[in-house]
This record gives sequence, structure tokens and C-alpha cells, in this order.
Amino acid sequence: MKQAFIVFTLSLFFAVSGFAQSTPETAKLLSAAEFKKMVDTKSALIVDVRTTEEFSEGHIPGAINIDVNNPAFLTEIKKLPKTKPLALYCKSGRRSHQAATKIAARGFIIYELNNGFTDWVKAGLPSIK
Repeated sequence: MKQAFIVFTLSLFFAVSGFAQSTPETAKLLSAAEFKKMVDTKSALIVDVRTTEEFSEGHIPGAINIDVNNPAFLTEIKKLPKTKPLALYCKSGRRSHQAATKIAARGFIIYELNNGFTDWVKAGLPSIK
């Protein structure tokens, strides 16, 4: 009986710990092809959350650059209209997820480019410098 209680308590602890650490889905992940459709239809604001240096090396046409690591990131995001969704990307997807998490409570619909600009380039999609 004592062992069953210990097993139950440990199971409950790990279940609650895992739940507490999980984050709610903040954005819908899009493939490079799906993201390209958003770019082509201009149905979303395309936001590159990389550094200005990375942005200048190459970016998706029509994208604006708001560095997620800049202290003014949220201030700049708040200036954007909420009438269009935000389509976020970075190099690999890590920073765009970080940005989506920061933005989630601000009332935007958010999409992310799965695997970031790296997959965009691998798919042979257009970029500009």
C-alpha cells in the first residue's frame, strides 16, 4: 500500500511538472510553400525577427525587420495594425517562436515559418538583399 502511494504521488508530480512546463500553442507553423502563399497574397504582415545584419544579408521580399532581441521589440510590435495576421520568421525558427510567445497576449493572429529562412532558401524561394 505504501509503495502504491509513493508511485501514485511520483506519477502525479511528473504529470503536473510536465503540464506546468508546456507552453500553449502561440502560432500556427507553416511550411515554406504555405508561407509563400501568405507573402504572395499579402494577407499578413511579414516580420523578420532576426538582427538587422542578418536581414541585410537576405530576407523575404516585403518583410519588415523587428529584432526580437532588441529591447524595443514589443514597442515596435504594438505599432503594427491588428487587422492583419503577423507572419514571423527567423533563421531556423527558434527566435520566431520566442517572438510569437512574447506577442501572443497582444491580440495578434500569428503564423511562423517552420524551420525559418533556412527552409525558405532550401525551397528555392525568392529573397532579396
